[in-house]
Amino acid sequence: MRVLMTSFAEQSHFSGSVPLAWALRTAGHEVRVASQPALAPAITGAGLTAVPVGENPALHTVLGAVGGPMMALHDRADYLEKRHERLGRDFLMSHETVMTSLFYSWINNESMVDELVAFARAWRPDLVIWEPFTFAGAVAARASGAAHARLLSFPDMFMSTRRLLREHWEGGTETEHDDALGEWLALTLERYGCSFDEEIVTGQWSIDQMPPSVRLSLGQPLVPMRYVPYSGQVPTVVPPWLRSAPARPRICVTAGMTTRYTGAPSTILVDDVFDAVSGLDAEVVATVDPAERELIPSVPDNVRLVDHVPLDVLLPTCAAILHHGGAGTWATAAASGVPQISLGRVWDAVYRSQRLAELGAGLYLPAGGVSAESLRSGLLRLLKEPEFRLRAQELQAEVNAAPSPNEVVEVLERLTARHRSRTAAPA
Repeated sequence: MRVLMTSFAEQSHFSGSVPLAWALRTAGHEVRVASQPALAPAITGAGLTAVPVGENPALHTVLGAVGGPMMALHDRADYLEKRHERLGRDFLMSHETVMTSLFYSWINNESMVDELVAFARAWRPDLVIWEPFTFAGAVAARASGAAHARLLSFPDMFMSTRRLLREHWEGGTETEHDDALGEWLALTLERYGCSFDEEIVTGQWSIDQMPPSVRLSLGQPLVPMRYVPYSGQVPTVVPPWLRSAPARPRICVTAGMTTRYTGAPSTILVDDVFDAVSGLDAEVVATVDPAERELIPSVPDNVRLVDHVPLDVLLPTCAAILHHGGAGTWATAAASGVPQISLGRVWDAVYRSQRLAELGAGLYLPAGGVSAESLRSGLLRLLKEPEFRLRAQELQAEVNAAPSPNEVVEVLERLTARHRSRTAAPA
């Protein structure tokens, strides 16, 4: 097969696709990875073939524009849907309108979609695998006659909110409603002689890397796949201090790749963390960008500052991890069987953090509940209460029970043969 994989130019959203890309390559398939030019070094750094398309989205500008409105919406949402009025029609429509106008249409800008469609029509992939916010992939698949699937590296909150919004529309009395996402995609598809339907939003199926207890069951065709950690283009080197077991319980503190590469605000305040761990009978490994180190006035004696260390190597030596709630960090901790404190604040990070706490595999500290005292109390609980480790190991077993990327390739071959169309829209 020819497989075109695509993601908007953000390292953390691309990283989850690398193990599958290599599984497809080692099975003998041709793979190309398309994104805006800014992601090309990360793609080629993973040993994959990059196809730069369109103009780079001004990600700092996007995050600045979407940050305030989205925080206001997310802070009052109930992502476990225990209080449905908190996810009512007005909230859902506001959410979709804000996301479409300030995020989706920016990261899938016209030049990116145009060039991706042109490449797909020229190269004629059999399958397009797209990051869930990179709707350009679905458009390119429709325009070129390829099968297409979403690759999920986080709980499918997008599809959950989309489904709830459609239920409001179908259960209401209005004959017409505003569908910001559908209208934007319809106009985009029209440029290539194609029409919109819900498959452009859902994909023909989804490849889901979440363990069953965290996965959202939404009635969509689904291919489960084991999450395999990938550290990105930064050097993955095992330092000497990590080659032997720690003398004391080890705690990892990290804000992940997203804050480092995009400048997004972190939910982790260094002063609070250092106050929380000072004097603990533990070794703390904190990943801190070199530029930030100069701003730190003092570091407790039990804290080791590092620029980067591969989490899948570090975490098996850890008794706990404190992190920002990012998808890759959360999933790597889950795959390592390590109890977590998650400070996720928005959308899927909130849901993931809440489920972690419900499963007993860690603790969730929501916005407004984070202080040096709450962090210290939480870390002491993870270190002293063995139940957290047991529940974390159960979550790890769920992760490991899923088919590996190599095992999933055969399923993708069958689904592609079933769904692809050799009749593409005219160029």
